[in-house]
Amino acid sequence: MTGEKIDYNKRGCVHIYYGENKGKTTCAIGLAIRAVGFNRRVAFVQFDKGYEGDEHYHERKIIRDIDKITFLPTGKERMLPDGSFRFDNTEADKQEARKGLAYVENAVRDGRYFLVVADEILTTLETGLLEEKDILKLLDIYEKKPVSELVLTGRMITDAIAEHAQLITEMRKVKHYFDLGRKAKEGIEF
Repeated sequence: MTGEKIDYNKRGCVHIYYGENKGKTTCAIGLAIRAVGFNRRVAFVQFDKGYEGDEHYHERKIIRDIDKITFLPTGKERMLPDGSFRFDNTEADKQEARKGLAYVENAVRDGRYFLVVADEILTTLETGLLEEKDILKLLDIYEKKPVSELVLTGRMITDAIAEHAQLITEMRKVKHYFDLGRKAKEGIEF
């Protein structure tokens, strides 16, 4: 920063919603719906939430039908036929993450979106699909044309990424019914 005062009423801001608890994607979807309600265009990119045939994230059935939302899910299928989850990364997983990053970079450069969401991009740091330098490069691209609101979600942030944000909300678990043995419920967790 050069020290000049920035008028955040005339430019977009970087929002970060992060943490170990649920609510990050739900928050981003809520912002997207609010923006569309205000007749604005939204680019909504999801990282590492791919699927092959059977939709696991049921909110996407609605998001795909909203004209003002450009929806771009990325990632390879991680749910295995037996219901277990694949945690290891393949080269195809990394390629999908890079594809998602390119989508977000292009949406930021485009300038026609009021809101650009990079859902779970911060989780790619923890899983090794992207590196901090990749997200910092995205934030540098954004700073050259900050006309959109840019939302980053995921499980963790770094100090360097946090420096670029004007809004940071941590989703922190106080109490969770998963600890009582409740499994993920359709219509609530997915």
